[in-house]
Amino acid sequence: MSNENNNNSVDEQRRRKANDFRLHISDNYDDEGESGADAGPEEISSYSGEDVKHQIARESKRSLKRIRKEEKRERRARNRRNRRIFRIAWLVSVAIIGGAIAMFIITGMNDLLAINRKDDNSIVTVTIPKDPTLDTVTDLLAKNGVIGEPSYFRIYATLTKSNSFSQGSYELNKNMDYQAIISNLQGNSRRTDTVEVTIIEGMSVLEIADKLVEEKALSDKDDFLRLCNSGDFDKDFDFLEEISNSNERYYKLEGYLYPDKYEFYENDDPKSIIYKLLNNYEKRMNQKQDFNYDKLYSVRKLMAKEDIEYSLDEIMTIASIIQAEAANKEDMYYVSSILHNRLHSDESMGVSKLGLDSTKYYPYRSEDALPSDVTSGYKSRYDTYDSEGLPPGPICNPGMEAIKAALKPYDTSYYFFCHDKYGNAYYASTIYEHEANLGYIDE
Repeated sequence: MSNENNNNSVDEQRRRKANDFRLHISDNYDDEGESGADAGPEEISSYSGEDVKHQIARESKRSLKRIRKEEKRERRARNRRNRRIFRIAWLVSVAIIGGAIAMFIITGMNDLLAINRKDDNSIVTVTIPKDPTLDTVTDLLAKNGVIGEPSYFRIYATLTKSNSFSQGSYELNKNMDYQAIISNLQGNSRRTDTVEVTIIEGMSVLEIADKLVEEKALSDKDDFLRLCNSGDFDKDFDFLEEISNSNERYYKLEGYLYPDKYEFYENDDPKSIIYKLLNNYEKRMNQKQDFNYDKLYSVRKLMAKEDIEYSLDEIMTIASIIQAEAANKEDMYYVSSILHNRLHSDESMGVSKLGLDSTKYYPYRSEDALPSDVTSGYKSRYDTYDSEGLPPGPICNPGMEAIKAALKPYDTSYYFFCHDKYGNAYYASTIYEHEANLGYIDE
């Protein structure tokens, strides 16, 4: 009995030791994290499955986070570096551009105000071509040393709307500022390309145009002739507005381009030339003249005083015929008398028409002056052999003496006149006397 109890006690102690040993191994496994050879099948299977996957996933996330943090730090650092470089580059660029703009403004202002040229009093002649552009004018000014900053001049001229220029030769001082340069180029006070043209009494519009071209005052003859038959000047001159038969005339301004000595610019504007001629005519019509009265009168005042039966336009037509037909000043008053007598005559006098050679080929001087494209059978609307009374308008541009003769003719009974080859005049009251004079001249 005693032995049996002892044996049971020993067995119990062995079981406890065995259990303690198993527990110790299990604890070591848990502590060390290793899988032993004596581990149970269930424990090995559990650790190598889902736990490993979760562990790997956690480690991967942690690694990815670390990588992302590193990349973010690198990006921030890189952005900071880039921002610093950009700021530096921007500041440098601003400084360079600002310096360039400041230099441009300073040098431009110096040139605009002619500060750098103030001591240069030299004069240069700048010739501007026909229809110049701002670039053309700028280049010419720079080439001649009148300006030093072409770009700045272009900007100034554009901003001040001063980019319209005319052809011509101008004398300019190199110490002029931009505004003085532009003012002189747009005016005529400094122009040197002037020409003097003398328009002779009795010249027609066609002859005046040829003269202007010959003297280099006019380059566009066709435009000049077109303007001479236009209404472009009517609103400025009442004597042109009074003309009522413009459509019957070859040149509306014929008779009103006053013959005188003029100064024009080379290749002048046709309209400017015509304005100068018309202004002179208007001035002369209002200028006091000697009409053999006790006081002087202008043509306008005399016509009002004497209550002349003809209009100013008709007087100019008569004066133009006198200018074309008369041999000298004295002859003008006789020819005027004959024209007035004929205009008041009838067929009983045998002079129902004026019958003047000067009107036969107008606007040409004679048959020899007809253009090659005009046939030999040319008939002028002004031919006083075919039509009664005065022609539609003047046939040339008369001088003041012819105008005065038209207004104050001699009081005669003559109806006919003729001249010999020396310019001597012969007058007659009847057709018989006239034929006798012609016979005498022909001998």
